[in-house]
Amino acid sequence: MTKLVFVTQQVDREHPTLGAAADMVAALATRFDEVVVIAAAATVDALPANVRFRSFAAPTQILRGLRFEAALARELARGRPAALLAHMSPVYAVLAAPLLRPLRVPVLLWFTQQQGGRNFYRSLRVVDTILSVDERSVPVSSPKIRAIGHGIDTDGFECTERSRHDGVRLLSLGRYSKVKGHDVAVRALPALRGASLTVRGEEATPNDAIVRARLAALVRELGLEERVRLLDAVPRGEVPGLLAEADVLVNATHGMSADKVVFEALAACTPVVAASPVFDGLLPSELRFTDGDPAGLAVAIRAASALPDTDRRRLRARVEAEHSVEHWADEVVTAVRLARG
Repeated sequence: MTKLVFVTQQVDREHPTLGAAADMVAALATRFDEVVVIAAAATVDALPANVRFRSFAAPTQILRGLRFEAALARELARGRPAALLAHMSPVYAVLAAPLLRPLRVPVLLWFTQQQGGRNFYRSLRVVDTILSVDERSVPVSSPKIRAIGHGIDTDGFECTERSRHDGVRLLSLGRYSKVKGHDVAVRALPALRGASLTVRGEEATPNDAIVRARLAALVRELGLEERVRLLDAVPRGEVPGLLAEADVLVNATHGMSADKVVFEALAACTPVVAASPVFDGLLPSELRFTDGDPAGLAVAIRAASALPDTDRRRLRARVEAEHSVEHWADEVVTAVRLARG
């Protein structure tokens, strides 16, 4: 296979939510002769030498769609790719299909969100394969779904010895969105004497700002101002440091989530407590709790804070074997070959 087209919104390792796409592109670049990134923006100088970038940046959604189709058409004129992989952007799989179907070029979609939206359900009819972490991390059941694990750059996370200190330092990472369940972590804190909580999140929408304000009000209501910090998101390069300083990562996201930060924390040997059933094959039962249950979360936090070092390293080994970006890229190659027949 010579060329893969990779479509996403942005390729920038330091982006707090989309940074992983850069690692995915780099891993794919070692498996294809050429990877063509079509995106609104990309940090070009950080990409491998065999990666080319085409932009579809535009001020409106309609214009971005038109520019994407034009960029893809120009790329097809240079030669037929082995496949197109749309990264978390079903709309571009939909727009690409009419151009690629006559050429028998497979269309693949990487998708790990609980809510699909109109474009996702439209993409179901035109994509060859939907790649995801787990069959449950996609909002539908379909024979097109192929579970391949997450794509974590495990080399960027190290097992470090924790410094001695009083109390348990809890960390919750993710957008200030209601689905992230940061409020569940706040409500669990009164049952954990001496514990503190730091929330780091992005305000990606106006509603996120509302959620953050409500969290601050909840902190005041519970009298936890000295124990809870509601802070902004950090560049992705600072996440390993945050995880190294934390005693336990709290992931209270509602529903069938497969948040990548869970895998990143385990790669850093930081114990994780999570609500999503998707983690039932990875995390032991004592580190999981019922969705929306602060009391159950508190119990899980106590177990996590006492997790032996051997168990922490065993969980890291699982992530390296099943959810590394290298494993992910190998699975993408396999999916492309199967789609091509």
